[in-house]
Amino acid sequence: MNKAARLNQELIFLGNKTEFRLRDLMCEFTISKRTALRDIEALGAMGLPYYSEPGRNGGYHLVNQVILTPIHFNLDEIRAIFFALNAMSSLSSNPFERSYTHIREKMLATLPALQQEVVAKMERFVYFYATAPVRQVTDLGVILQAILESKIVVGTNTQPRTAQKIHLQIYELFYRDGIWFCSAQDTERNRWETYRCDYLSNLSLEDPRADALSLGDLKKMQDTYEATYHNVPFRCALTPGGKEHFLRNHYPNMRLEENRDGIYLVGGYNQKELDYMAHYLLSYGKDMHVESPSQLRDAYRNLLKEILSPYENHAEQ
Repeated sequence: MNKAARLNQELIFLGNKTEFRLRDLMCEFTISKRTALRDIEALGAMGLPYYSEPGRNGGYHLVNQVILTPIHFNLDEIRAIFFALNAMSSLSSNPFERSYTHIREKMLATLPALQQEVVAKMERFVYFYATAPVRQVTDLGVILQAILESKIVVGTNTQPRTAQKIHLQIYELFYRDGIWFCSAQDTERNRWETYRCDYLSNLSLEDPRADALSLGDLKKMQDTYEATYHNVPFRCALTPGGKEHFLRNHYPNMRLEENRDGIYLVGGYNQKELDYMAHYLLSYGKDMHVESPSQLRDAYRNLLKEILSPYENHAEQ
């Protein structure tokens, strides 16, 4: 057994102990007294919290019974971690109390100087641009806690014209196009909806309830919602540029289909989402053609007329 492997095994061996003696390591790992002393010194450098007690009956006492084995990352892993932190740092709203900048500084301080230099160089030449949050969200931590603990959130939804009290059991939290959303079951109205988190305010957690649903039950409700709510099928032809646009920005109610005839955007929407769908499809520009249904094609054409109207009037003048 090499030294690195032996030191890890020694950390595990000492994990449940409050004290030990030199001969414990010597017997357990069949090593000499000199090697055991060197190993104890190395374990201290790795973070093993202990103090020695001299004398015939003395030994080593562990300060904390819970010992965490150090985790060592190679250079590629370190680059990946800091790239991810850099990507997430653009989100000024996040579900955590500590900022990503604070986490980055704390992790950076634990790295050797050479690896710190590599990270600093990477951050000078590698950039990650993301959509900044449209509005600050103050209760993301409460929402995340509600998901992890299967608790019901009580608060106010201010998105409707009049404020509305809510009782939600939240299934998932997601971020897209500068907005945090959550999918949840309204336990008072017995319906599934997706909510903008920046419109949810004064959130608090109810005490655990016996009728709270499991995450598995919530997943089934979401699947049922997607299958029944988005009940108007649509189909749009795409160019290769349209396919690329889809891969950058799309929603769960839509997907790509490719065959010998071409590339298609297909899926379903609810009647209430007709205007939103027309606005979304407008972002494809000339790389998309609405094939069906006729109501979506008409809504798209009417939207184009509204956009062109001011320019046509100006041209006539």
